[in-house]
Amino acid sequence: MPRKLLIAVAGVVTVVLLVVVGTAVYVSVQNDKAPEELALSDTEDATDGTATLTEDDLAGEWQVSDGSEAGYRVEEVLNGQDVTVVGRTSDVDGTFTVEGTELTAADVEVSMTTITSDSGNRDGQFLDILRTEEHPTATFTLTEPVDVADVVDGTVSVQAAGEMTIAGQTQEVVVDLQAQATADGVEVSGTLPVAFSDYGIDAPDLGFVKVEDTGTVEMLLTLSK
Repeated sequence: MPRKLLIAVAGVVTVVLLVVVGTAVYVSVQNDKAPEELALSDTEDATDGTATLTEDDLAGEWQVSDGSEAGYRVEEVLNGQDVTVVGRTSDVDGTFTVEGTELTAADVEVSMTTITSDSGNRDGQFLDILRTEEHPTATFTLTEPVDVADVVDGTVSVQAAGEMTIAGQTQEVVVDLQAQATADGVEVSGTLPVAFSDYGIDAPDLGFVKVEDTGTVEMLLTLSK
């Protein structure tokens, strides 16, 4: 093989190796940086080992208060390798109504314009694809009552049927919820797998990097009366 051709081939191989190794290092670093899923506080930290609610305490109207968060978790594919991306906001509002020991109403509203990740460029693209100028919030509304009696004695895990609206499109959904009493009220965590295409959203695809069409909506709500 001629020397010049050999040098050219070696150069190409070197570049490919650098891209592969560089991508692997970047992916590893980014995945290590990704926040863990939003989840309930440690039970002992939340309640000091004692129940803080009676059934009478549980009944009534609860407000989403300070300390609440919501956002998304998706996978970006960069040169064939998965990178976990998380975006979150603390701009969350809402109300929960409990009658007896049944959750009979719940409305949660999340500001989409204040969700941030670790990349300003990504956040700008997020605003564009979700058409936040027209639809600045996402909402969840409960459509069927849910028995939450067990939260009086500890943690309750339930599935809540409702309607999720993102980018102006509404879908019927079932959200996995967990709730527990805390010293200050109640904590509620929730996760919901979503397909962006269901909401008329085209997942970005730049060739070398693209976003998977499916992701997860996460929330951790602090409720108080």
